[in-house]
Amino acid sequence: MATDITQIGLSLLLSATIGGLAYWRQSLTAGGWLGAILTGTATMGFGGWAWGFALVAFFVSSSALSHYKEQIKEQRAAEKFAKGGRRDLVQALANGGVGALIALIYALLDGSPLLLALFVGVMATVNADTWATELGVLSPHRPRMITTGRPVEPGTSGGITLLGTSAAAAGSLLIGGVMFVGLALGAPTMQTLWWLLPAALLGGVGGAMVDSLLGATVQAIYRYPNGKETERVVGRDGTPNRFVRGWRWMNNDLVNLGSSLVGGLIAVLVYLLLV
Repeated sequence: MATDITQIGLSLLLSATIGGLAYWRQSLTAGGWLGAILTGTATMGFGGWAWGFALVAFFVSSSALSHYKEQIKEQRAAEKFAKGGRRDLVQALANGGVGALIALIYALLDGSPLLLALFVGVMATVNADTWATELGVLSPHRPRMITTGRPVEPGTSGGITLLGTSAAAAGSLLIGGVMFVGLALGAPTMQTLWWLLPAALLGGVGGAMVDSLLGATVQAIYRYPNGKETERVVGRDGTPNRFVRGWRWMNNDLVNLGSSLVGGLIAVLVYLLLV
């Protein structure tokens, strides 16, 4: 592996700058800023500029969407989610850490296309899931549980909407498009890269659906004293919530991690079938 120190240095500078802006905008905690620096430096430093720009597209778009109609989302579903709108270190690593690790292995193995496909699927999934969450909760129609089809409250784990699913598809294609353009700039022909778009779309949407399925079945869900369900172990006032279903250790970060890996594997399968 030939390490480009200049590229790593520029990646560090860019990651720190973008993370700092997100921290200033209150989209990241101080720990989340550190996570953005770690994942951004590794992803761009070892994977390349296209990989880094895909991560930037995720961080920038997710941060922007987290502030979109923030008050409405706060009223509808804030108490449902395990954490607030500001992403912390664990969330940053859960969303970007896998991609950073793939980038490192990609550099060590001198550019395996299977790892490129895996990265695309992973990043498409985390972006799709974020877009689906941030926009789906604004749907004018009540979500339906992915396993039963019954209507549920906005923000309920496992609930899906047409708006959220459409947002997931758009978020997936953003990652595929960024990777396609970024890699095409240095490729002799774009014909060898067209698979990135269906791989991102199917991997991202598929991974997001798996995220909802895990949320409906095995994610740890608790109940407030007033009877409403939530991902929070304790309420904002410090009152413990009662565990009602799922696996106690399966929190939202692990659900995101697992679903992103599934999305990555779907993208790998798409690559194998199309190329």
